[in-house]
Amino acid sequence: MSQTNDYIVIKAKEDGVNVIGLTRGSDTRFHHSEKLDKNEMMIAQFTEHTSAIKIRGKATIQTAHGEMDNEK
Repeated sequence: MSQTNDYIVIKAKEDGVNVIGLTRGSDTRFHHSEKLDKNEMMIAQFTEHTSAIKIRGKATIQTAHGEMDNEK
């Protein structure tokens, strides 16, 4: 399996933004969760254990593919 270890940057635009890491494998499961308050930032990385990251709440997300905002 090819692994790139891509990073993403998440900046909360409101209090209580949830960042949830999801596992790889035959069963996708939550394996880590963080809560960010307004203007807090988190740098997350895709690894051999993390195949997806779920973000709940208003945030700006920066990736190698560009920047996006998720709005409610």
